Amino acid sequence: MSDNYRSRTERNHVKNQEKKTHKEEKPKKKGSFFKKFLIGCLLLGIVGLVAGVSAFFVMVKDAPKLDKSKLVNPLSTKFLDKNGNFFYEYGAEKRTHVTYDQIPKVVENAFLATEDSRFYDHNGIDFKRTTKAVMENVTGGFGSQGGSTITQQVVKNYFLTMDKTAKRKVQEWYLSYKLEQQYSKHEILEMYLNKINLGNRSYGIATAAQKYYGKDLKDLQLHEAAMLAGLPQGPNIYDPTKKENVERATNRRNVVLSLMNRHGYITKEEMNNAVKIPVTEGLQPSSEVTEMKYQAFLDAVVKEVEKEYPDVNIGSDGLTIHTTLDQDAQDYADKIMDGNLIKYPDDQFQGSFVFMDTQSGEVRAIGAGRKESKSTFKGHNMATDLKRQVGSTMKPIFDYGPAIENLQWSTYHQLNDSEYTYSNGKKIQNATKSYKGDVSLREALKKSLNIPALKTAQTVGLNKSKEFAEGLGMTFKEGKVYESTAIGSNEGSPLEVAGAYATFGNSGNYNKPHFVKEVTFPDGKKKSFKPKEQRAMQDYTAYMVTDVLRDVVKPGSGGTGPTAYVSGVDVAGKTGTQNFDASVLQKYDIPADANRDSWFAGYTPQYTMAVWTGYEKDGPKNYVSDRSTRIAQQMFQIMMSKFATDK
Repeated sequence: MSDNYRSRTERNHVKNQEKKTHKEEKPKKKGSFFKKFLIGCLLLGIVGLVAGVSAFFVMVKDAPKLDKSKLVNPLSTKFLDKNGNFFYEYGAEKRTHVTYDQIPKVVENAFLATEDSRFYDHNGIDFKRTTKAVMENVTGGFGSQGGSTITQQVVKNYFLTMDKTAKRKVQEWYLSYKLEQQYSKHEILEMYLNKINLGNRSYGIATAAQKYYGKDLKDLQLHEAAMLAGLPQGPNIYDPTKKENVERATNRRNVVLSLMNRHGYITKEEMNNAVKIPVTEGLQPSSEVTEMKYQAFLDAVVKEVEKEYPDVNIGSDGLTIHTTLDQDAQDYADKIMDGNLIKYPDDQFQGSFVFMDTQSGEVRAIGAGRKESKSTFKGHNMATDLKRQVGSTMKPIFDYGPAIENLQWSTYHQLNDSEYTYSNGKKIQNATKSYKGDVSLREALKKSLNIPALKTAQTVGLNKSKEFAEGLGMTFKEGKVYESTAIGSNEGSPLEVAGAYATFGNSGNYNKPHFVKEVTFPDGKKKSFKPKEQRAMQDYTAYMVTDVLRDVVKPGSGGTGPTAYVSGVDVAGKTGTQNFDASVLQKYDIPADANRDSWFAGYTPQYTMAVWTGYEKDGPKNYVSDRSTRIAQQMFQIMMSKFATDK
């Protein structure tokens, strides 16, 4: 018994000891876990640090060198035509270089307050500002919020491409630090103020003082310096020499004055006195050079580049831009617009067109306004920016193309042309105010009948038609279409319409119309601007629409566009006109049958051209007569006769 008891007692003792041991070991285990956790975090930190350092060196290893010659001389941009031939250099005009001691304190203070208030305190990178920018980029995407110091802007403007990538930003930080080690603050500020784009074709603060105010830099007053300091954020939208910019320019200048006061550069009284001065006071007339070759075309080129690279400085970034321009075609386009090849009714009568390669989407030439309304560089471009109702040129795009594509209609498909109304009860009429009864799709499109066009769009469905049209590059205000879109109540530009018609001529493949082939940056990097070709419709749809549009221009076929016919060339196209609102007819006593707009859009296997004609503003004599309606076709016919072949 005693042995058994001892055994039980011993066993219980052992169990108690084990429990005690387990209890005592728990804190030991917990400490071990945290120790391992801390070691793991340390290792991860070391790995992360090594990875970060490695990534940094990978990113900066191919950063460009700080070439001193580039820091001294701003680089002009060269433009090449479609064959790679040089035709214009932008930014090569005389520039006024100033040294730091020639920069007035009021100018320096205005720019420092606006662009980099801690310029004299950082080593190239303002970490406080950068951190704020990084935090804001978390929601906006990389590059949405700027945090660049003046030093970084110098590096960016002189050495780097405009890509908004992490790699480029790291290179910017690295080069900014190096720049600060090699140059003084005064030298860096001098570099910045001698190159910066200040609009009105002004590069550098001294040039801008002359261009805007006709005075030397040393003579600038506070309100003038503040206006100039506000320009870098948007030289084109804050340029006060343009009437549409005056309000924005005023607000921007006042922001600069407020910043100068906040940072202690001026008193509140000085700020208030400067704010009272109109931003337009003392301004010289805009001095855009008129001798620039192919201004409207280059305007479209630069806008295309700036859309891709918003921070690019065309006048001083040293780009080489390979354009799609055909110089012979552009020279001839200019003759059509302002020469004696066409008899225009008066000098106020306007026209614009886009002449482009049917297969590639490359724009070869544009017509952009006549006489005093001729489009200029950095202005409103009538060929690309115009928004006018496109009329019946919309019918292949919104009605019959979608019907053939979605419903497999044949060109003989029967449609009824008789009295009809829109869904809201409003009556729709043909241009002739008559009806044809049962007609084929071919006949309806050839004669540009409105009622069959509306019925076709209704049968297809407006959303289906909209989807088809958008696939051809057409855009709609607020993304909305209406039944009246079937007969072209929507607005468009010659560029949009040309792109859509070229798709029919390119077997249903859409290439976005473009003015730039490629851009080469000073560091040798290249950026292709060639758009990706998109399949917009079946090839049979493009073929059938083209076959019908041939009849539109074929003499003797009864179509609406025989004036556009080019002998010996495979031409297809469509006319389009747009009437005035009843209120405008009454206000200016305009004939009831007059048109506000006249279009022609057509193509050959080689080229596509969309033409708009009309007047910029409504007025008693500003309407397109029956005779003038054919001018759009004449412009097409003359251009195609000169350049279009079926080779």
